[in-house]
Amino acid sequence: MSERFADATLADFAAKLADKVPSPGGGAVAAVTLAHGAALGAMVLRYTVGRANFAAHEAQNVAALAELDAMRATALELADRDAAAYARLAALWKLPEGDATRARDFQPAVREAIDAPQAIVDLAHRACAILAELPAHTNARLGSDLAIAANLAALAADAAEWNVRVNLPSLEDAAQARTHGSRTAAQVEKARALAAETVAAVRSRAS
Repeated sequence: MSERFADATLADFAAKLADKVPSPGGGAVAAVTLAHGAALGAMVLRYTVGRANFAAHEAQNVAALAELDAMRATALELADRDAAAYARLAALWKLPEGDATRARDFQPAVREAIDAPQAIVDLAHRACAILAELPAHTNARLGSDLAIAANLAALAADAAEWNVRVNLPSLEDAAQARTHGSRTAAQVEKARALAAETVAAVRSRAS
């Protein structure tokens, strides 16, 4: 890919997403959704860091802010990685089954088409874990933003899992595919649970 999704305007990204082209697709949407969740969580922290009433949590909040900022950039890079992985696999699908290039490159391309969205799932799960620690020691007025950030991160994990799942049947090793699928599904469930924990804590604090 010559153009990074991070450099596209929102309007351009949405237009490309709606177009009849292979990418961006669901994987890029998952990664961009994660970037937005991380950004929203970072915003909540920026309105908290430095405030005297949260001084006891300053070190933890500063560390969380740095990690969410880095996560935002990584998530946008993963959007490009996922799109490139799908483009490579799609190109190989077009070759005849007996083609030497397809025979040589197909399994590595399948693994990358699984590993790229898996990296989104992994990062989204981490985002959910960070955000779940924040409700009690961030600005309560931004609780709705924190809850939305957690829901976006969990949605990103769920969305990316679909791109993992759709490519697992193409792995030669069926046992490996089943193991990988089960692990990823469990990780997504944990992300959902963490997001639900964050939302519940925000609601409890607001009541």
